[in-house]
Amino acid sequence: MTPLAPLLEAFFTERLRRQKGASPNTVAAYRDAFRLLLHFAQRRQGRAASNLTLSDLDAPLIGAFLDHLETERRNRARTRNARLAAIRSFFHFVAPREPAHAALIHRVLAIPQKRCDRRVVNFLTRPEVDAILASPDQTRWMGRRDHLLLVLAVETGLRVSELAHLRLCDVVLGAASYLRCYGKGRKERMTPLSRRTAARLRWWLHERKAAPTDPLFPARHGGALSRDAIERLLTKHTAAATAACPTLRTKPVSPHVLRHTTAVNLLQAGVDRAVIALILGHESVETTQMYLDADLATKERALARTAPVGAKHGRFRPSDSLLAFLQAL
Repeated sequence: MTPLAPLLEAFFTERLRRQKGASPNTVAAYRDAFRLLLHFAQRRQGRAASNLTLSDLDAPLIGAFLDHLETERRNRARTRNARLAAIRSFFHFVAPREPAHAALIHRVLAIPQKRCDRRVVNFLTRPEVDAILASPDQTRWMGRRDHLLLVLAVETGLRVSELAHLRLCDVVLGAASYLRCYGKGRKERMTPLSRRTAARLRWWLHERKAAPTDPLFPARHGGALSRDAIERLLTKHTAAATAACPTLRTKPVSPHVLRHTTAVNLLQAGVDRAVIALILGHESVETTQMYLDADLATKERALARTAPVGAKHGRFRPSDSLLAFLQAL
């Protein structure tokens, strides 16, 4: 009877933090997955989570837990797969430590990822973006903060976590102004800024008058805005903007939708996919393929270059002698 608690503790402290140096976001995601799993297991087994053994987490229980996520918690397949990835990482860690449970571990690792639908990404049109940007009251400090945050989100395509972690020292203003951020996978990247946005940031930094390590977009208490706070302020300004732009009522608007909007705008401007991947911090150029699928205007331009269905083929023949002479020149 191998107790589960020491193995789980070693997985988080030794494997994730000391050996792999996992980011706080990864640790938090794995923590949430196991909190849900342990709550489910202790209800099934009738024992406290600290008294569970490795044998309690067998393949039938893991499968029932994944079904529970979809049926009772209403999680989608992507969330289910993310929870399963955390569980499989733990069992890969346990395998060489507990060879006596090799059969149980093998059965858990054999649980497959679930295929999920790939939907077309949502993005905003220019009038919709303009309506949202016009919503904050820029006569107030919070309105100026919200307006600048939304402008940066649309112009740079930063992730919501990257926006929340921006500090004053991450803004570089000069002949070539840019933002420095640390994104997904601990990759540092620099995103250029337009002259207009750089001027707004210069005024904002002058108004803030804070230390270089202070957050660029602070909350009321002075600390950094959380991801949830950014989502709430975007929801608030989107609701206010629906009066000027009714199409926003039918569109889901989130910080990630603003990121998609940036990518589609770059694509429509003729920017190469490799450059878009660099700006957005994508791991692979292939990730930008989803924006090609979403951009209907690009598809329409491509179809416009082809001959209409049913049109007669042939070369132009002038019907007049003068036109024939000009054609032959």
